[in-house]
Amino acid sequence: MALTGKNNEEKIWNYLKAQGLTDCGAAGLMGNLYAESGLIPTNLQNSYEKKLGYTDATYTEAVDSGAYSNFVRDSAGYGLAQWTYWSRKQALLDYAKAAGKSVGDLETQLGFLMQELAGSFKAVLNTLKSATTVKTASNAVLLQFERPADQSASVQTKRAGYGQTYYDKYAAKDTEKEETAMSNSSLVSYTKLSPNHSGQRTHAIDRITPHCVVGQCSVETLGNIFQPTSKQASCNYGIGVDGRIGMYCEEKNRSWCSSSNENDQRAVTIECASDATAPYAFKDVVYQALIKLCVDICKRNGKKKLLWLGDKAKTLAYSPKSDEMILTVHRWFANKSCPGDWMYARMGDLASKVTAQLGGGTAANPSTPSTPGTTTVADDLKVGDIVEFTGDTHYTNSNAATGVKCKPGKAKVTVIAKGAKHPYHLVKEAGGGSTVYGWVDAADIATGDEEEVYTVVAGDTLWGIAQKKLGSGARWQEISKLNGLTSTTIVVGQKLKIPS
Repeated sequence: MALTGKNNEEKIWNYLKAQGLTDCGAAGLMGNLYAESGLIPTNLQNSYEKKLGYTDATYTEAVDSGAYSNFVRDSAGYGLAQWTYWSRKQALLDYAKAAGKSVGDLETQLGFLMQELAGSFKAVLNTLKSATTVKTASNAVLLQFERPADQSASVQTKRAGYGQTYYDKYAAKDTEKEETAMSNSSLVSYTKLSPNHSGQRTHAIDRITPHCVVGQCSVETLGNIFQPTSKQASCNYGIGVDGRIGMYCEEKNRSWCSSSNENDQRAVTIECASDATAPYAFKDVVYQALIKLCVDICKRNGKKKLLWLGDKAKTLAYSPKSDEMILTVHRWFANKSCPGDWMYARMGDLASKVTAQLGGGTAANPSTPSTPGTTTVADDLKVGDIVEFTGDTHYTNSNAATGVKCKPGKAKVTVIAKGAKHPYHLVKEAGGGSTVYGWVDAADIATGDEEEVYTVVAGDTLWGIAQKKLGSGARWQEISKLNGLTSTTIVVGQKLKIPS
């Protein structure tokens, strides 16, 4: 490929970026090349100029013409990477001759450099193509590719500093080209940008991290919280107690929100107004705004699915596909309860609802594994279903306008009505009880997804099975309902699901 740029450093930057290196990877490599050769492809190791009686130019000319025949074995560092060992210098010379180019040609040396990285130094190349910090990339080159005699911490810092200079100079230009792809949400009604951020992200957006504010505050209050530099904190968006959305750090920039550089480089972070005490519940208007904002973020970033894997190790090891966004939580990176147990219990519901609106799947997110023994359910419930109420709040009407705290524990309840336009279900005590709990959020209803399967034996009755497996014969109707039985007749060998 023809090199583009006004000078060597710009040409090298453009070439390395075209080879798939991240901004940090290109900068880290260039910092090391600068330390070795000043980015001069004809550079002859200074200590050998007097010893061999050549300048950079005359040495290169002599090697090209054949007048100097000891290029391979003279132990002199040469070129961008100061190739020194005889086999690597031989390979460079052979590469240049095959291309019909001077051994000191910049494009030729860059091509040879990539050939070496792709061949004998694959681990280094992989790092350069995935690095999210200049220091990581720089150290990979220094310690595994260049391997000079002095690899001390001070040398590591110095070379990473050279790389950072190139990052600051050229990554910003790349950012300007990419800004159309990193837009901000049109749902924002209030903006107060915080000075607390790290500037342009070094990773594409593929995560969303909801947080709880621990306070029922407004978007204006949130903006004030993130203004002082002494606070050392910010987020991309915030949702106030009334459901309005504020922006405090543009989406293109990395906020300081999750106690993890890696997560914040990849995630859009969202602070949500919540109760000030555990489980830090959100008002419904806040939760609905969070769903809308997540849909908007996914759409603008080309995502069709929002995934919740429910496990830190699985999530951090997972590489989202190009059309996938993944949910993470603050508690995975710091000793905090954020986003609170209320929101944490609804992460699967959030992923499901967002994915459904994106058209990437049904309300049940096929990519989201359930917690063993339970599955959050919503519109697939039918009147008469016996389920488990796992929450601590019920409502006086189907719009969930008024919440009433109750503590039924993990109570078995029967669905006796469904909300027409809202994910709420009117439930009462199961097993023939008459206690009506009220309208409850679908996210607080669970049904067993790994029920025990019992095989009917001679002499069994539904009453007897309920007494044996559930501790009460009166619960036989739960078994009947779960298995869709239309009579009390059962036969030997029949498989029956037993409620968890």
